Amino acid sequence: MKLVLQEFLSLDGVYQGPGSPDEDASDGFARGGWFVPYADEAMERLASTWLGTADAFLFGGRTYMNFARDWPKRANHPAAEILDGLPKYVASDSLATADWNPTTILSGDVTAQVAELKQQPGRDLQVHGSGRLAHSLLQASLVDELRLVIAPVIVGTGRRLFQDGAPPAGLQLVDHQSTPGGLAVHTYRATGIPKFGTYGANA
Repeated sequence: MKLVLQEFLSLDGVYQGPGSPDEDASDGFARGGWFVPYADEAMERLASTWLGTADAFLFGGRTYMNFARDWPKRANHPAAEILDGLPKYVASDSLATADWNPTTILSGDVTAQVAELKQQPGRDLQVHGSGRLAHSLLQASLVDELRLVIAPVIVGTGRRLFQDGAPPAGLQLVDHQSTPGGLAVHTYRATGIPKFGTYGANA
């Protein structure tokens, strides 16, 4: 399977708490819900298209708990059947049980287990949000594709997807579009270690 990371980001790279003020208030974050004013029908259609390419989902613990709480209640939503029915994996050393079936808990050396999952046949193994898990997957060079939905807002504080000290990674832009609500949607394919040079050296 191809590991695909899907993230809502602000212009300054924040991923924390995009959906509501109380989605993720950890570390004193009080600016949640910054993505909501820009979400529109075009984004909903695109998200549905992406879900249609998934064969499994991988979550961090916090994101899994939020999804497991909310999506089983949305039986009439077109995404609910996909999310409910497909295999789900949650990276957590604290969860003892996971009742949103079918779910498998990954603990211990998660990156090694994810590398094994990627060897299974199928299309997308999708990671939605789950920023801390995303950091470890990027660190381990396990991400094959990034789908970044960037809102035209500067949050100014909060956890960021790309942190200082992260390993360098080359990316190829394979698709880009915008929505009427002002979202910029960029899809990148991982290409390995980037080359560094001097501007104008090849002019």
